Amino acid sequence: MDLLQDLQWRGVIYQQTDEEGLREVLEKEKISLYCGTDPSGDSLHIGHLLPFLTLKRFQNAGHRPIVLVGGATGLIGDPKATEERVLQTVETVEKNVEALTAQLKAIFDFEGENGAIMVNNYDWTASMNIITFLRDYGKHIGINYMLAKDTIASRLETGISFTEFTYTIMQGMDFKLLYEKYGCKLQIGGSDQWGNITTGLELIRKMTSEDSKAFGMTIPLVTKADGTKFGKTEGGAIWLDPKKTSPYEFYQFWINTADTEVVKFLKYFTFLSKEEIEALEQSVQEEPHLRKAQKALAEEMTRLIHGEDALAQAIKITEALFSGDIKNLTAAEIKEGFKDVPSYEAGADEDLGLVELLVNSKISPSKRQAREDVSNGAIYVNGERVTDLEYVLSDADRIEGQFTVIRRGKKKYFLIKY
Repeated sequence: MDLLQDLQWRGVIYQQTDEEGLREVLEKEKISLYCGTDPSGDSLHIGHLLPFLTLKRFQNAGHRPIVLVGGATGLIGDPKATEERVLQTVETVEKNVEALTAQLKAIFDFEGENGAIMVNNYDWTASMNIITFLRDYGKHIGINYMLAKDTIASRLETGISFTEFTYTIMQGMDFKLLYEKYGCKLQIGGSDQWGNITTGLELIRKMTSEDSKAFGMTIPLVTKADGTKFGKTEGGAIWLDPKKTSPYEFYQFWINTADTEVVKFLKYFTFLSKEEIEALEQSVQEEPHLRKAQKALAEEMTRLIHGEDALAQAIKITEALFSGDIKNLTAAEIKEGFKDVPSYEAGADEDLGLVELLVNSKISPSKRQAREDVSNGAIYVNGERVTDLEYVLSDADRIEGQFTVIRRGKKKYFLIKY
């Protein structure tokens, strides 16, 4: 199975400008190709990953990836379907470029013959004057051609600024310049980038030799089984930045993937082989309770984005919560694993009787219920059952002097902070 066949098996090809032409080129040579993103925020989220992981598959096959962060296009804004974007300051965009560049560098290999190249389109756009832009680029793209683009056509009734109207030419400029400088023959993007990719191909065709060989490929929009946007939860997006989404939370997102979706996500996001994924698919069908596919997905993705140490910590927290063996966790791991559970602030020097603490922290609704919970063995302190009604929490119950974890019943956790 060649690279394009593998991509088709994984379901990551949505559109191609010339499938046979691209296949012919890939059979003859190793190419340079690119994928880009605008720095609209200071972190990517997992909804941004699929095009870049597809780019990495080309690198694994021996081709050279060019990773673009759009410091220039980020100052303009790709037209949204409904309204104008709010322009960001140069300082904000520069800060975002720096953050996204660091995240993308962690995904690609920058060493060797096909080491990745990191570029910022601000470097070749900022010094260009308006006359050069209009004469050298604007002259080659007709208004009717631009009006046919879905991103522009969808805005004609509500209105679109000239700034966003010209965005497609700016991105097309990137493809043309990368084609000339690096011999870049393929642009990969999300399905919403088809119009921008074909503008680049139009500029290459008109501004370079007529026999130029360049191609475009888009990746499908990833959605969940219910049709909702992938990568969003009730708590918000799943970010690559560990300060926004901790490695434990990141791991938990993937391990909680539904059986109906896990094989699709293994194909999309992991670099496991066809044979490995088919074995995991069989496990989903025959022994779903083992959740082997979900564990493999969570491990592969957490390792890729956050590294081996962060993966080990995420697994450690997960296993401690499952087994109730809380005392083996550090304070930092407690803070990460219990980020979203109800908490109660207790005085650092306060002697806390367990029954009184259960009432004050609202773990139990009344003193009578608290006494009943303790007597019935429903209360655990740092994973250990306590049935003594006179039990007083001591320094030994404070993990690194900062936290005590109370569990009521099988799954209801509460965090006491000192």
